[in-house]
Amino acid sequence: MFVLSVLLLITAVVLFVAGRGRTPARNWRLWAWVSAAGGLLAALYACVYVVSAYEVGVPVTFGKIGSPLPSGVHFKSPFTDVTSFSTRPVDLNLNDKETVEVRSSQGGVLYADVTIKWAVVPAKAVALYRLAGSQDAIEQRLVLPDSREIVRNVFARHTSEEGYASARERIGAEIESAVKERLASRGIDVTAVNLRNVKPSEKLQEQIDKKIQQEQATERAVEASRTAKAEAERKRIEAEGTARANEIVARSLTDKVLYNQCLEAYREAARSHPVYAVPCGTGAGGTPVIVDGTKN
Repeated sequence: MFVLSVLLLITAVVLFVAGRGRTPARNWRLWAWVSAAGGLLAALYACVYVVSAYEVGVPVTFGKIGSPLPSGVHFKSPFTDVTSFSTRPVDLNLNDKETVEVRSSQGGVLYADVTIKWAVVPAKAVALYRLAGSQDAIEQRLVLPDSREIVRNVFARHTSEEGYASARERIGAEIESAVKERLASRGIDVTAVNLRNVKPSEKLQEQIDKKIQQEQATERAVEASRTAKAEAERKRIEAEGTARANEIVARSLTDKVLYNQCLEAYREAARSHPVYAVPCGTGAGGTPVIVDGTKN
């Protein structure tokens, strides 16, 4: 823009000079004034820079870096270039092609999807300009490699099962804390780190499925053993109860008891057989008893 303003001013001077010896000179002077006004406006525009809201500007004049420019209108040298950085949080999504491949403490391979919200600290804009040079360069040279390294290091301290299931929240908190600490020292404010998804590799998934099947088979075997022990214990208790009952009965049976039970039994039988002789007792052949079924 500054070059354009110089050209327009030179053109105005040429028109003034060339219009002196020509008639009518009014048209030449008119175009000379128009060119001069355009040159002045272009020069003014080259000396004004507007930093948008949620941005910070870093001025560079002939290789010398100036102080950061906050949001608003600023006057500068026409030879000064201003690089703007956004102070509004932006998302860095590590998914799809950028998914982070990590290894657990057991060597299992997992794939982690992570979203990192980051923004430039205005007071650190000059230092970031020296490190990277632009907004995209900050993300590619600082935020991305540091975040991927931290994600891998955190997962390496945990088992595969913790990584994809039992300790995901704790791992996410560890990653967020480490990323914030690392990038804060560089002048980058990390507002949030979201561990969205963790997926085992195909080989690890096969190992997980095999482990689950083995655990289920072990549980079934343990349950079968527990059932067999319970059944054996039940039979033992039943046998002991029967033995104790037989022992009690054996102690309570005497000759008179047996003789009375014999009489009762054959009296009951005599109801269908009116009169018959039966042996009862414990002697040789027992004592013959005549049972008359016609009498009570």
